[in-house]
Amino acid sequence: MKNTLLFLFLTCLVLISCKDSVEPEEENELITTVKLSFTTGGKTLVYSYKDLDGDGGKMPVIDKIVLSPNTEYFLSTEFLDESKTPTVSITEEILAEAAEHLVIYTPSLANLGTFTYSDKDKNGFNIGLKGIFKTNAVQNGSLKVQLRHQPDVNGKRVKDGSITPGSDDLNISFTLEIK
Repeated sequence: MKNTLLFLFLTCLVLISCKDSVEPEEENELITTVKLSFTTGGKTLVYSYKDLDGDGGKMPVIDKIVLSPNTEYFLSTEFLDESKTPTVSITEEILAEAAEHLVIYTPSLANLGTFTYSDKDKNGFNIGLKGIFKTNAVQNGSLKVQLRHQPDVNGKRVKDGSITPGSDDLNISFTLEIK
């Protein structure tokens, strides 16, 4: 009887110590909505990308961006999860983890316009939630918006000011018309 109790105790001890202690990886937040706000001369134009059911299912609704030629716009970008009530601001999380995020704006044609960053993280690297978008001559193309996640790896900073490290949390294209 004493040996049986000892065996059961040791078996329980082994089972408890073999418990999987690996923490699950943090899941990426769902981004259902991206709002681009272009402001010039006291007027703000807001264009959005909406995919309320996430990947799969219904196609996203993406506004066509229409801007004036040779104009400087203050551009601010907002990321949201509107699948929850109340809506969750992913922008706040990006700001809280700014040293791990970079928003990149890439026109399909170099002469459509240029983006100049106006916000920096604690290490002096661009974030991209705010900046100046300067349009050029009348033409059509697209504007790709990428949210790059550039987390530290093994305690070493990955974000280095370039778009290369990390992976896309979001990669979308808006039709852009300069007229």
